[in-house]
Amino acid sequence: MVYQRSKSLLAARPLGSIENMYEENFTWLNHSLSPIHPDTDEFYIKVGEGDKAHQMSLLNISGTSFGSLSPSAIHSLNAGAALGKFSHNTGEGSLSKYHQAGGGDIVWQISTGYFGCRKSDGHLDRALFKKKSQLEQVKMIEIKLSQGAKPGHGGMLLGNKVTAEIALARGIKKGEDCISPASHPEFSTPDELLTFALELKELSGGKPIGIKLCIGHPWEFIAIVKAMVNRQQYIDFITVDGAEGGTGAAPVEFTDHLGSPLKDALVFVDNALIGAGLRGRIKIAASGKIVSAYDIVQHCALGADWINMARPFMFSLGCIQARDCASGKCPTGIATMDPRRYRALDIQKKAVQVRNFHHNTLVAVSELIGASGLKHPQFLTRRHIVRRLSGSDIRLVDQIYPKVEPGALLRDESVADQRLDVYWKLVDGGSFNFRD
Repeated sequence: MVYQRSKSLLAARPLGSIENMYEENFTWLNHSLSPIHPDTDEFYIKVGEGDKAHQMSLLNISGTSFGSLSPSAIHSLNAGAALGKFSHNTGEGSLSKYHQAGGGDIVWQISTGYFGCRKSDGHLDRALFKKKSQLEQVKMIEIKLSQGAKPGHGGMLLGNKVTAEIALARGIKKGEDCISPASHPEFSTPDELLTFALELKELSGGKPIGIKLCIGHPWEFIAIVKAMVNRQQYIDFITVDGAEGGTGAAPVEFTDHLGSPLKDALVFVDNALIGAGLRGRIKIAASGKIVSAYDIVQHCALGADWINMARPFMFSLGCIQARDCASGKCPTGIATMDPRRYRALDIQKKAVQVRNFHHNTLVAVSELIGASGLKHPQFLTRRHIVRRLSGSDIRLVDQIYPKVEPGALLRDESVADQRLDVYWKLVDGGSFNFRD
């Protein structure tokens, strides 16, 4: 399907579904007897306020670091984003010249290593961040707290893979091991995180600022929300990364058994913001093994304002899932720094395929929500999706994941989400821990 859409071929199937619709946890979208025809040109979401607010497409490229992906792959993705008028997240490997080469909108991700804006001691170089963040092409700033593939792990790029170009992009020394710490050295509490985020927003000239995280201990995220409520200061967006998300290489146990899966995490974040009276102010992005138009619809119904994808856009470049990303020997030239391999990528051709996948996927979204009688994905709710719990037990998803009432947590009301009900009163913005 991804390959078909990237080449604008008909993505259709004869002779009916191959899905087992009576299988446990099978889901579907209810349709309307009054279908409509939404316009994909309207599938944008305003993020932030003032003259630096950004119109974010419903579908965007998730974090793709230079070094993890090749120069040609990064250039192709960004050029495709420019053609399709959507955004490209840099990933933690910094804002490279290849991210800028295509002229597409950029979300600059700032991770624990502060690559591209770091001092020699590993702390943030504020002057350098200010200079780069104010580039016209940079539209938003995302502080990465954790990722679904390996939350709480950090990482290391071995010195033999740190080329001169990677060293220049990241602000490190060529040939030396590049360490990504597990946590940020600039803050250690929710209050400090909020202070840091607002400082980056000011340094960038007021561009939208957000955080990316995989949900772990529920009280830690609640503490971040509490910090915003207590101070009446707010970030602009939250990217929820599911544990099913991927990366070039991650420990098997982390990949399989650490972090909250996306659907559960998304509902929790949505409920927390609603209950704290912040949902209208803060937007939510979702990422983590989302591929199809139906995946987009389902996650928007669970609370996402927009979707980030990485692997499907890699598929649109020609990725064959060889699962050899860490070796540097990617046969398609996508996940490698070997020029003999990545020079085979035709940047102009691949950029068109990236644009095609984005466009054709949004057309499919419009057809799905139109069949449900909706004009925009923002009108999707949990009651539009149905899940089969067993052979004869089917439920609207809002019966499985009940929404909290707006502001209920501020009024100390009991809510259906036990994580919020238990921990809201036990945390504050001064610590990620809760009071016994």
